Amino acid sequence: MERRNFLKTSLKTLGAGTAGAVAAPFISTASAQETITWNMVTSWPKNFPALGTGANDLAARIERMSGGRMKVKVHGAGEMVPAMGVFDAVSAGTAEMGHSASYYWRGKVAAAQFFTAVPFGMTTTETNAWLYYGDGQTLWDEIYAEHNLKPFAVGNTGTQMAGWFKKEIKSLEDMQGLKLRLPGLAGEAMSGIGVTTMTTPGSEIFTSLQTGVLDAADWVGPYNDLAFGLHQVADYYYTSAWNEPSAILEGTVNLDAWKALPDDLKAVVTEAARASNLAMISEFQLRNAEALKTLVDEHGVKLREFPEDVMSALLESSRDVLQKQVESDEASRKVYESYRAFQQKVRPFTDVGEFAYLKARDRLLSES
Repeated sequence: MERRNFLKTSLKTLGAGTAGAVAAPFISTASAQETITWNMVTSWPKNFPALGTGANDLAARIERMSGGRMKVKVHGAGEMVPAMGVFDAVSAGTAEMGHSASYYWRGKVAAAQFFTAVPFGMTTTETNAWLYYGDGQTLWDEIYAEHNLKPFAVGNTGTQMAGWFKKEIKSLEDMQGLKLRLPGLAGEAMSGIGVTTMTTPGSEIFTSLQTGVLDAADWVGPYNDLAFGLHQVADYYYTSAWNEPSAILEGTVNLDAWKALPDDLKAVVTEAARASNLAMISEFQLRNAEALKTLVDEHGVKLREFPEDVMSALLESSRDVLQKQVESDEASRKVYESYRAFQQKVRPFTDVGEFAYLKARDRLLSES
C-alpha cells in the first residue's frame, strides 16, 4: 500500500512537472520562431553600387544568419527619410536601423566625424584594427548611446580619391574661392586654405557640378564616381588621398530596439555587420580598379596629383582643425587621443611592412 501511494504521488508530481516542462519549451520555441521585422533607412540611392547594395548585403546577411527570424527592409534615400535624416530617424525610432556615414552628423555629434575618416589618418587595415582591437568601438558605443544609438562598421570604401575638378590645379592659388563638395574634418581643412566647402548629398553632386553650384566635388572613388557619371561634368580627377585614407560606412541601430533583441540575435547583427564590412572592402578593391581603367581608357579622364604646396597647406590646416576640435569638445578629445595613439603604435610596422613592400614592388615591376 505504501508503495502504491508513493507511485500515485510520484506520478502526480511527474505529471505536473511534465506539464510545466512542456509549457516552457513551447513558449520559448514560439518566441524563438517569431519574425522580427526592421526598417533600415540609408543615405544612398536605392541599389546604388557598393553603398546601396552594401545596405542590401547587410540586410540579407542578418536574415540568412538568423534563419529567417529577422528581416530587414532597406529604404533608399528619400523613401522614408531624406539622405541626411538617417541619424535622427534611427535615434527617434522612426526606423530601427540606418546605413550612412558618421561624418554627416558633425553638427549633431562633433566626435562622430572620427568614425568615418581623419585627414592624413589611418589606412583601412589600421582603422579596423583600432575598432576591433583598440578602443575605437568602445568609444563609438559610448558616444552614440547618448543619442539612443548602437553603431557598427558595416563597410569601408578604402582609400578615396581627392575629387573631381573642372579646372587643373597647378598651385595653391588655384584653390582659392573654389566651391567644393567635401564633408567632415577634411572639409573644414579645405575651408582653412581658402576653399568654400559644402556637404551635398551624393544624388545632387552631378547636377550641382553641371549647373555651377559646385566647381569641384569629392564623392568616393572610381567605382561610385563612374556610376554617377561625374566624368561628364569635370575633366580632372585628383588622386592625392589626403582627405579619406579610409572611410568607414556606419550602421546604426535604435538602442531600444537593440536592447529588445535576444542575445543570439544581437550576435547575428554584430557578426553580419563585421562580415559586410569585409565584403565591401574587398569589392571596392576590385571595382575601383576596373572603373579607373574605364574612366582613363574609355572616357579620357585626366588623372592628377595636387601640387606640393597644396598638400603642405592641407596638412597644416588639418592639424589646426584637429587641434581646435579636441580643444572645443571633450568627446572629440577622447576619441582623437585614442585614434592618434593607435596610429602611432601601428605606423612603424605599416611603414616597414606593407608600405615598404609596395614601394619595392612598384620600383621592380616598373623596371622589368
